Amino acid sequence: MEKLIELEILGLSSNHSQSGSFTLVLGETEGVRRLPIVIGMFEAQAIAIEMEKIIPNRPMTHDLFKSFADSFHFHLDRIVITDMKEGVFYAKIHGHNGSDLVEIDSRPSDAIAIAVRFDCPILCASKLMDELGVELSEEAQEEERVAQRKTERQPKPKKDSGLKDYSLDRLNQMLEQAITDEDYEKAARIRDEINKRN
Repeated sequence: MEKLIELEILGLSSNHSQSGSFTLVLGETEGVRRLPIVIGMFEAQAIAIEMEKIIPNRPMTHDLFKSFADSFHFHLDRIVITDMKEGVFYAKIHGHNGSDLVEIDSRPSDAIAIAVRFDCPILCASKLMDELGVELSEEAQEEERVAQRKTERQPKPKKDSGLKDYSLDRLNQMLEQAITDEDYEKAARIRDEINKRN
């Protein structure tokens, strides 16, 4: 059986070389290599919304997959990024329904959007990481640690004091608009205000 490496999501940023796309950066949980994957805007949005724990008014496609799987007692065990051919990454979703093991072909972006909803491991074939993994230099690792410490020390942005003045219906509309605009910080503040009222 091929060795697998566990990865975690380190970041998601706009891709300047390809308009409308994003770069998802995955990193080894026990190592310094990074695996950047270019993904589409909708998949990036689906991953970011779940990571920020924003609940849209209506289920998105990946939320629907989770609801469907839960309804039929399908459990996700892991997702594995298996290969890259001609610049295209491939992945498999591994799960079971109690008795049968299932392996489903998937784009990595969709598999990861689903994995964050099921809170299951994201794995990568060792040979793929050996070929495509980017190892950070000592300088880059130190810069990353410094940036992370700065982020942790930064005061939390002030809540929108005016949010309490809006009705619940209006807040839900504003949440949808913030998600559409990809303003996830604002969406998180609106979500927090909605949760306070529920």
